[in-house]
Amino acid sequence: MTYVVTDACIKCKYTDCVEVCPVDCFYEGENMLVINPSECIDCGVCEPECPAEAILPDTESGLEQWLELNAKYSAEWPNITSQKDPLPEADEHKGEEGKFDKYFSADPGEGD
Repeated sequence: MTYVVTDACIKCKYTDCVEVCPVDCFYEGENMLVINPSECIDCGVCEPECPAEAILPDTESGLEQWLELNAKYSAEWPNITSQKDPLPEADEHKGEEGKFDKYFSADPGEGD
């Protein structure tokens, strides 16, 4: 098992999860974070820290696409290990449906 970041993170990018991760397995895109599934130790401390409820265990059904996306982009995007401010419009987009099709960006973020 590993944890994955879903589209609930898109356009929010809260980084509370990054602060608590003991193995620094988060990677930053332009408008979301992903978890490297090979580095995640399945501790689960990140899941309750996410205000957008975007982090889920991959054992939940229907998360295969998110596991693939997290694996792909964690290999391309820079590592992030310290908390930053969320995106300015984060609270407006929190809980919005269909964010992947509307807003996903494959561009990398800044990282640390």
